[in-house]
Formats: sequence, structure tokens, C-alpha cells
Amino acid sequence: MRWLAALLLFAGCGDQPPPECTSTQLDDLCQPQYMPTFANVYKNTLVEDCGSTKGACHKTGGEAGLSFADEDTAYNNLLNRHYVVPGDVACSEFIVRTADTGKDYTMPKDSSIVDSEKCALQQWVRGGAMR
Repeated sequence: MRWLAALLLFAGCGDQPPPECTSTQLDDLCQPQYMPTFANVYKNTLVEDCGSTKGACHKTGGEAGLSFADEDTAYNNLLNRHYVVPGDVACSEFIVRTADTGKDYTMPKDSSIVDSEKCALQQWVRGGAMR
């Protein structure tokens, strides 16, 4: 049922829904690009890659109803809409979409983030996705 909701929510982002969990190897010993706090996730990844002119899918208004217009909105959307499951890196849709590359559901669309940035996102989720 979760995949159906994700498919409907991200209908404009591709035809292939993401899997429940990623099969991509997640590196527990990776080196994060920045300190994995939500303020840094927002400033360095969400604004830069998902909500700016470079990758404007989720700026004000937000494609598929997922807006990263400001830090509070972004955090609430990710956690309250269950895109992030605190502590569960492999099965958080936010991580699935950013970890798997070259898939129809990969985010940011038409680009990817570097491994050190993925590392910061994964460490933030693994650490409990705290504010």
C-alpha cells in the first residue's frame, strides 16, 4: 500500500515507483560532506539540489505536494509524511530516492548528488533524523 501512495504522490516524477527499501549498499563508514544535522541537510542539499533553480521540483508549492520552501516545512513534510523513518536508513523513501542512481524514481531528477552528500543524509537519518 505504501508504494501506491508513493506512486500517486510522485506521479510527475517518473513511472517507476521506488522500492520499499533500497538495495544499494549503504556505507556505515562513509565521510559526510557536511555535519549531518537537519539545518545542514536543508541548507546544503534540499535547497541546493531540490528546491532551488538548479532542481526546482520542491520549491514553494512543491511538485507532488512536497514542498521544501523553508526549513520547518521541509522537516515536517519529510517526517510527518513518512519519507524519513528515523533510524531506518535503508527503508526511508528519502534515502531510497537519493541513494539509488539511474532509476526512474531517483531524486534529484536528471542529476544525482555526490557520495559524500548521500553520506550526510544517511547519517542524519541513522542518527534519528533529529532537528
